[in-house]
Amino acid sequence: MKFDTFMNNLLDKLSSFFAGMPGLLPIIGLLFVIINFILQIFPGPGSSWFVDSNFLLHIGVIITIVGMLLIRALSRD
Repeated sequence: MKFDTFMNNLLDKLSSFFAGMPGLLPIIGLLFVIINFILQIFPGPGSSWFVDSNFLLHIGVIITIVGMLLIRALSRD
């Protein structure tokens, strides 16, 4: 029961936070995509697997899409 209460409180706090700043997740996702682009141009030493896997690109696109979907769901209209 304690875990259920914790998850309910966490989701309530997250939803109220993202409802107050609806564009935050898409901006964070776009920053990940831009960082991935910069790392593709200027890879640092020892970052071959990180750059080759395009990890930040995939995470950034997922965060941006989820953020765009949450903007409409959490709007206070």
